[in-house]
Amino acid sequence: MPKIINSKSQFLNGPNSRGSEFSFSVSVMLQLIKGFRKLHFIGPAITVFGSARFQETHRYYKWAYEVGHEISKLGFTTMTGGGPGIMEAANRGAYENEGHSVGCSIVLPQEQTNNPYMHKYIEFDYFFVRKVLLLKYSYAFIVMPGGYGTLDELFETLTLIQTAIIQDFPVVIYGTEFFTDVQNMIDNMIKEKTISSKDRELILFTDNTSEGIDHIRKYISSNYEVKEKKTKPFWWLGESSK
Repeated sequence: MPKIINSKSQFLNGPNSRGSEFSFSVSVMLQLIKGFRKLHFIGPAITVFGSARFQETHRYYKWAYEVGHEISKLGFTTMTGGGPGIMEAANRGAYENEGHSVGCSIVLPQEQTNNPYMHKYIEFDYFFVRKVLLLKYSYAFIVMPGGYGTLDELFETLTLIQTAIIQDFPVVIYGTEFFTDVQNMIDNMIKEKTISSKDRELILFTDNTSEGIDHIRKYISSNYEVKEKKTKPFWWLGESSK
């Protein structure tokens, strides 16, 4: 039996006591409610996924900064996982250019630290709770180069769109060379009929920042009307309009 490190790994290690599983369920519910209340007034967002490992001098970092800037010019909130690397760059691109910048962070023993370029952020203990919030408030999704976590976020988002759990919001993937094997895999899935050829239309692969942003702008302007919420925040629920 593998060594149990903490309560999170214990939950995924098979059946636990009824009490501990009830306690876990309550903690998940409380984190969801906290996230809903904290992010309710952030306005329509665009979520940017990508690696935490790229440094400020890396071309992908600079690219993500540019993407965050362009999102701010659209008038949308830039939402990320709140960490360093691509996430920091996208938040920073919005933050330093009069855009609104928020993050849904994760508590990890390594890698993840909150970047300083967010107007608001919230920390979660569980990846699946975090992913719910990263998807819930966004009208489009941008995927930059990354690792296992980025691919997980990409394919979960595509699955939810494909199965109509969420609306068919645009998904833009920046980095055609980096994602060459992903494109090949998608083509192979179409060939083997594990997905339909129409599913390929859910994604735009590009190396051009303007092309990706224009794709999002056109899609949103044609399909969705963004309205200002009239509901006022209640401080006693942990809500804030800022």
